[in-house]
Amino acid sequence: MEQGRILGHENLGVVVETGEGVYGVHVGDRVCLPFNIGCGFCENCERGYTGFCLSVDSDTPGGAYGFAAMGSYAGGQAEYLRVPWGDFNCLVLPEDAAEKENDYVMLADIFPTGYHATELAGVSPGESVVVYGAGPVGVMAAYSAVLRGASQVLVVDRHPDRLRLAEAAGAIPVDDSKGEHIEEILERTGGGADRGCECVGYQAHDPQGHEKPESTMNDLVASVRATGGIGVVGVFLPQDEGAPTELTREGKLPFDFGQFWFKGQSIRTGQANVKAYNRQLAQLIHHDRAHPSFLVSHELPLAEAPEAYRNFDDREPGWTKVILKP
Repeated sequence: MEQGRILGHENLGVVVETGEGVYGVHVGDRVCLPFNIGCGFCENCERGYTGFCLSVDSDTPGGAYGFAAMGSYAGGQAEYLRVPWGDFNCLVLPEDAAEKENDYVMLADIFPTGYHATELAGVSPGESVVVYGAGPVGVMAAYSAVLRGASQVLVVDRHPDRLRLAEAAGAIPVDDSKGEHIEEILERTGGGADRGCECVGYQAHDPQGHEKPESTMNDLVASVRATGGIGVVGVFLPQDEGAPTELTREGKLPFDFGQFWFKGQSIRTGQANVKAYNRQLAQLIHHDRAHPSFLVSHELPLAEAPEAYRNFDDREPGWTKVILKP
């Protein structure tokens, strides 16, 4: 990440100006923006894979606001933000947008990403689901599984404040700090959850604080039943210079493929194509069927963003989701 880059990929705001080619968005509209930028007309966007747009100016498919290696697009932690392909990328919000802006801003990333985890896993009504990670995305995955009619949802983490949020989302908290979480999951689900969601990624650590990026994937293989589905939205990197081993520094994991194959499980991965979900999820908010703002722990002025970043990076208790307002 170059110095001076404007951060902020989860953006909601009011339109103050439109270009000559924009027809469906008007000055004064309140809009929420998918964190991933799509053109709307490339092959991937036409197929609904807007997270992998081929028209953005990044080295690989997919662009985002204020992200490293995902194009030159400035983020939204500023007074103004330019939105490319405005008609396609702006979700115009309903008339209650000002009243529920803390709910609607979750449509930029974590609510669709959590929902995407359940979609990748193939969650159906009546099924049991285990989610690894009770960060904002993991809690939204649990919340989405509840919305989709899961019979029980278990969330694995070791931070008490985050496990409390998972419980508030309607899930059963599972503390993995003693290393007995797989046994608990198998017992609660009668031999393994039907579906599993990975919402931690390469930053996974064991209870002693050692980085083990493979741990959640292997735990999912162990705690999901035979023929079950696993959805992975936690970020894994092609290269990770800070990883603990030569193998993981190359973006490769020691994965329990034999057990995975023997159990006939399936895995789907990748960042959320936000536009596939944000309009429908907005309607759940509008009609009071979903209230994702329960995640918000702090509302701060933009000037206090550095403090928020420090506390969140240090995993300070109580800092779960911060909303910055200019």
